[in-house]
Amino acid sequence: MSNDTNERTPEEITAGLGKIQADTQVSLADARKTLAEAEEAEIKVQEARMRLERVEREHRIKLSEDQENHVYRFSGSVGDESVHDCMKKLTHWSRIDPGCDMEIVFSSGGGSIIAGFELFDFIQSLRNSGHLVTTGSLGYAASMAGVLLQAGETRWIGQQSWMMIHRAAFGAFGKTFEVEDEVKFVKRIEERIINIFTTRSSLTSAKIKRNWDRKDWWLSADECLELGLVDEIRGRLPELDQD
Repeated sequence: MSNDTNERTPEEITAGLGKIQADTQVSLADARKTLAEAEEAEIKVQEARMRLERVEREHRIKLSEDQENHVYRFSGSVGDESVHDCMKKLTHWSRIDPGCDMEIVFSSGGGSIIAGFELFDFIQSLRNSGHLVTTGSLGYAASMAGVLLQAGETRWIGQQSWMMIHRAAFGAFGKTFEVEDEVKFVKRIEERIINIFTTRSSLTSAKIKRNWDRKDWWLSADECLELGLVDEIRGRLPELDQD
């Protein structure tokens, strides 16, 4: 009787099956680990994508702000504080981005003539240094704010906005010669204002004096455009252009 060396004993077969099962378990464990790692990696990728989208969204929001687009909204009265706040912001933009375009949007009933002239001259210095300064108005630009509207290279007004021009107003108290000196100074101020309007528009000195004498002269957006006090009207109803 011969011995077949290829034949395996039950013990060997059992041991072989056990090894196969053990190897299978190891392979399954490795597969589960690989799958878990893949899922974890996918979660991290999704989280990274969400973080990137959030950063991009926040960046877009930031870029949409007036600050980033060099738009300054001048609301309220014209005075030392409001003028200096505006000049501070414009100076900041000028220094960090020399030659950049700027826009100032006025919604103001006016205020201090002297403070207003300070801002007017400052805007001219920006224009002379290479900045394109646009001035606009939403709501209204009255009194000194109307003068400041003329400071920009390009001027615009909202369709429903108004401009008001009137004579300079100062309070004069004291002795007669003091009052007379004040009146003379006010008249010189008025000549400066008239010069600005006549330089930037089709208005004449005589027409200004005739219309602002003892009253407030209110002008609609269309009147401002017709007289050359602005270069364009914005915010017009689209339906108006359909007729």
